Amino acid sequence: MENSRKQLHVVVFPWLAMGHLIPYHRFSILLAQKGHKVSFVSTPRNLLNLPKIPPKLSSNISLISLPLPSIPALPPNAETTTDIPYVKQQLLKKAFDFLRSPLIAFLQKVKPDWVIYDYASHWLPSIVAELGISTAFFSLFNAATLSFIGPPSMLMNGGDLRLTAEDFTVVPKWVPFESNIAYRVHEVTKYVEKTEEDETGLTDSVRFGFAIGNADLVIVRSSPELEPEWFDLFGKLSQRPNIPIGFLPPLVEEENNNADVGGWADIKEWLDKHEAKSVVYVALGTESALTKKEVRELGLGLEKSSSPFFWVLRNSPESTQNVLEMLPDGFQERVKDRGIVYTRWAPQVNILSHESVGTFLTHCGWNSVVEGLSFGKVLILFPMLNDQGLNARLLHGKKLGLEIPRNELDGAFTSDSVAELVRKSKVGSADLADPIRGLFGDRGRNDRLLEGVVHYLENDTMSRLRASKSSLLCDSRVLFT
Repeated sequence: MENSRKQLHVVVFPWLAMGHLIPYHRFSILLAQKGHKVSFVSTPRNLLNLPKIPPKLSSNISLISLPLPSIPALPPNAETTTDIPYVKQQLLKKAFDFLRSPLIAFLQKVKPDWVIYDYASHWLPSIVAELGISTAFFSLFNAATLSFIGPPSMLMNGGDLRLTAEDFTVVPKWVPFESNIAYRVHEVTKYVEKTEEDETGLTDSVRFGFAIGNADLVIVRSSPELEPEWFDLFGKLSQRPNIPIGFLPPLVEEENNNADVGGWADIKEWLDKHEAKSVVYVALGTESALTKKEVRELGLGLEKSSSPFFWVLRNSPESTQNVLEMLPDGFQERVKDRGIVYTRWAPQVNILSHESVGTFLTHCGWNSVVEGLSFGKVLILFPMLNDQGLNARLLHGKKLGLEIPRNELDGAFTSDSVAELVRKSKVGSADLADPIRGLFGDRGRNDRLLEGVVHYLENDTMSRLRASKSSLLCDSRVLFT
């Protein structure tokens, strides 16, 4: 690091989901590469599941383990969203909130320059401000999603009057331009269903409100080149400094640290046998369970498409049936020469980087979207929950993906529509907005945005130090007058 640049100490505290832990970890690696010191705070099992830290950076990154408190109705050893059914996620947030005291004790001890936190720790920025530490909310949600959630001032005051699933299927009144970004009923129903486990006293909207509204800085994992109108709107709604970090495109080298766990050697051997851009990769996340009918229609659609496919189909925590038993009768035998149904954790970055993969049928989690587009894959959009429906509308509107037609109320779809889109993805990929697509994998552009974030963190810290020294100087002059 140049002598003129102060080494920062940054504490990083992500939410307990692998789709959050991995990009927060990647950001930490990049900060360490810039010469800064990082304390990455999470629970014991999550820290064990992170990619290995490059040896040359080990002195700059510390993993800080905080045991997750046990609470009734939360399964033992559940430390991430993949360990529990979707309906118990609010309980995981309740346990997560109990990390407040040990985290604050740690911050008081090490006195970092910045704390970078996630949406779930809504309580963190106001408490940290009292310690004189700067805070940044690192949003893994794009600007369109942040804008759809609503003005933080409204959310912090409990002013969001959207109470039914239908309320979320219309463009919010605070969006001043024409937009297609809204939910379908089936994508948002779980948000508004009230169960005994959900009664933890806070909605995710309230968490977002305080996480954004009390931040010194909001860092957004996106680019104004992709969604300029939404960045402009989010700046007006949040009334907070916000800065894009780009997409943090994945590096194959990072996943190679864990590749053996996912059986990469055998997967690569299978992919190597297929022509370039011929394979359809299917992965729909682990937080939501497919119904037997959905598994059947997806399977039959892949079969009808006549394309080779690699389908990651894992048992969901909330499913009571083995996922392989949900496949159509005789399916695996019929497709054995061109299709793989994989029930283990899969090294997704390695798979998407392989030249034989041309199409990615995805649940539209923003992490997966970034990975798919970074490697130039054609996306078939199958959103299920969380921000995925909003991401699908954004991508479809920007001509970055093909969305499977579904019934808006129950999400029903047909195998014929799946097969049709798979075929269309093979012949129509050249028409899918290549200049915008290139933003995701353009390392030069992404590095420049990252550098802008790092400079902001450094310069803000230096400004505070200068202000502090100036204040001390004034105090001394008064003392000796």
